[in-house]
Amino acid sequence: MAEINISEISAATLPKAAQVAAVIKEQLGELWLPQLYQTHSKAKRTRAVQLPVPARLNETEIQHTLLGIELRVGRQRIACPDLATARYLTVFARVGSKAVAAPYDITQVSHLADELESAWQRMLLLVKEAAAGRPANFATRLQKLLAQQIRDEIDALGAGPAIPEFNQNTKQRSF
Repeated sequence: MAEINISEISAATLPKAAQVAAVIKEQLGELWLPQLYQTHSKAKRTRAVQLPVPARLNETEIQHTLLGIELRVGRQRIACPDLATARYLTVFARVGSKAVAAPYDITQVSHLADELESAWQRMLLLVKEAAAGRPANFATRLQKLLAQQIRDEIDALGAGPAIPEFNQNTKQRSF
């Protein structure tokens, strides 16, 4: 595929959404969400988290309730143990992933959530830049296409085990 920069795409050439999505994915490079998921989340000890969300681009909201923190996706509410976990799962719920790997070490979740949210916002900025001077529905179509690609790649990577393995030696030392 030829190198295309988003700023060089004009309304006169009008490449299809799939071509623009490929350019955005290429420009994101290491900030592509499945790439971050694989290198940062899956590389560590994780646990699987099931997300009962539809497989499409979703609106998400983090709610602070009397019972704790919940992630709301449409009418579904997902209880989260803390704000960092809710922020982490929000990114995956937006694209409609059914199951993801969440880091078992809670001290790493906040940092990963920051990276994932930054990558998501960077992608949205590139979509907005690419959709300038095009029909109004082009940006929405492009976001849906990118969300589908992200969801498919994350599903291919898998969520891992529901409970992480603990390698503990229980053999007692003899005196």
